[in-house]
Amino acid sequence: MSEPLLNQQQIEALIPHRAPFLLLSRVVSEDRAAQRLVAELDVRADAFWVPGHFPQPIGPIMPGVLQVEALAQAMAVYVARTEGFGNRLGVFAKIEECRFTRMVTPGETLQLEIVMQKLGSRMGSAVGIASVNGEKACSATITFVIPPESALPNPSGSTAS
Repeated sequence: MSEPLLNQQQIEALIPHRAPFLLLSRVVSEDRAAQRLVAELDVRADAFWVPGHFPQPIGPIMPGVLQVEALAQAMAVYVARTEGFGNRLGVFAKIEECRFTRMVTPGETLQLEIVMQKLGSRMGSAVGIASVNGEKACSATITFVIPPESALPNPSGSTAS
């Protein structure tokens, strides 16, 4: 495997997600002209969801919602590396056209490709495709907003006024 563009420590410097909810192992490429970023997640057998989704003999199967979250985290890295965005926090506004077409299991590497469709000062959207060995597992159009700081919860969990 070639050297990643960003390792997990460098990703953590860009987005607020931390284990066990950081769903990116590395960023492998970025093409600013195409507004495209590709990251990967090593789907591990010790992931927090493995014992319960679903127990043997059916699973484990990576929850689809976590595949969408991983795509959103890849988009967050792209946005954080964009001039003028820095440490501003984006949150989900909309998930559209979401399709799950393949199960993802521990031991696989989930490739996460996002292509930005819009990127403004307060919102953006991207088309994301998650795949394993070139086989599409999930696709969605994800929209985020950047709320004003006054709308974000403070450390005690209450909403600032």
